[in-house]
Amino acid sequence: MGKAAGFIEYKREVPGERDPGARLSDWKEYQQSLPEGTLQKQGARCMDCGTPFCHTGVQWSHSTIGCPLYNLIPEWNDLVYQGRWQEALNRLVKTNNFPEFTGRVCPAPCEGSCTAAISDSAVAIKSIEKAIVDKGFKEGWIIPKPPRFRTGKTIAVIGSGPAGLACADELNKKGHSVTVFERSDRVGGLLTYGIPNMKLEKEVVDRRVRLLEAEGIQFVTNKEVGKDMSVKQLQEQYHAIVLCTGAQKHRDLSIEGRGLAGIHFAMDYLTNATKKLLNERSLKEKAISATGKDVIVIGGGDTGADCVATALRQRCKSVVQFGKHPQPPATRSAGNPWPEYPHIFSLDYAYAESNTQLGKDPREYSILTKKLIGDKQGRVKELHTVQVKKVTDGKGQLILREVPGSEKVWPAQLVFIAVGFSGPEEDVIQAFQLTQDKRSTVQTPAGRYSTNVKGVFAAGDVRRGQSLVVWAIQEGRSAAWECDRYLMEKAAQL
Repeated sequence: MGKAAGFIEYKREVPGERDPGARLSDWKEYQQSLPEGTLQKQGARCMDCGTPFCHTGVQWSHSTIGCPLYNLIPEWNDLVYQGRWQEALNRLVKTNNFPEFTGRVCPAPCEGSCTAAISDSAVAIKSIEKAIVDKGFKEGWIIPKPPRFRTGKTIAVIGSGPAGLACADELNKKGHSVTVFERSDRVGGLLTYGIPNMKLEKEVVDRRVRLLEAEGIQFVTNKEVGKDMSVKQLQEQYHAIVLCTGAQKHRDLSIEGRGLAGIHFAMDYLTNATKKLLNERSLKEKAISATGKDVIVIGGGDTGADCVATALRQRCKSVVQFGKHPQPPATRSAGNPWPEYPHIFSLDYAYAESNTQLGKDPREYSILTKKLIGDKQGRVKELHTVQVKKVTDGKGQLILREVPGSEKVWPAQLVFIAVGFSGPEEDVIQAFQLTQDKRSTVQTPAGRYSTNVKGVFAAGDVRRGQSLVVWAIQEGRSAAWECDRYLMEKAAQL
């Protein structure tokens, strides 16, 4: 610990954001960086706890406590404080394959579990992490490091999201020859098409992919298992297969008017917008434009916020985001104690932009969509809602009850459904004849990544369900280690 009372002497500072009015005219990242001197002071705030909850990495009820990657946070905080940036980078990449992703898009459960946050502001862990890796690329410290020897073992990784990339990276480091198959036209999965440019510019993803290619990993795009190649072909060509296809089966709304034109899943909209931004020629389907339209986003999470920010850049007429839960409190509630992730009210980037462009926060709380009404051409024109409140039923369980007289009609020519995912798409899972659990995710033994089919492994959301990027990276790393043991033990038996 470099400064014994740093957490008392220095207050938390985080990077500023580009002016909302200016950034609404482009698609560049909205986050800025802190000066190195400020970052060193922020590193000095780390208490070097005897039990650092920041890298505990456990799932507690519905909350993540600490970093699932078990990042050596106190160590690299102290090294930044001392100005030993390259050593800090070496510590960071021991546990995190892609800190340039997590430093931008992770909600930072590590900060929610920071000991300083019990009675003060958390250490600015996420900002320091991003600064370390960005400096590493800038200074040329991050260079291709292909393995010195090859084992002769070949592995196919299906899916190029964070789980697939992390798995491929770890297996390649072991000396195996890895090919990553991606059904889309670009590598990156949701990193590329699910997270908008404002949060993660695609050059950041492409830079990492180029590095992995230089280290020997092969990427094959526009290839879908079951359509462009069979399971039998894969099993004949590769010694092992790791399934990292995510959990992208949309959760839908079964309400009147759902089939009207102008209603889209949020992820389809974000993908469509990013494809149009990157290369309009790759956009095979019709562009979804919010220009001049009243837009409603159903779902109060981060994906919904990204839809708000995208619609604003397309110059929508208005935008509203519905959430069925009440507005979060300003501070932790009794049911959300430290070291859980704090579920508190915050002004996300998209909402600050809405305040600037439209003069209001777009969020509406405790609201339930009842039906959608269309015009004579079959396009959505309005949305009907009712307010709800949480009450306890006869069994002592919290339920949502409609508030009489709270009905309202909203104009809407474009509606996005952002209520999450119900599980993985099943075509590939069934093609491999893998056993699924009650949530439809791939079933593996507890704490393991091997499936019921020998030589086939699963990792990421396809195994654990919809989750965070940090969990996906952790799953990819763990599946790679298990796959490596399987291959080496098999080789030893020959």
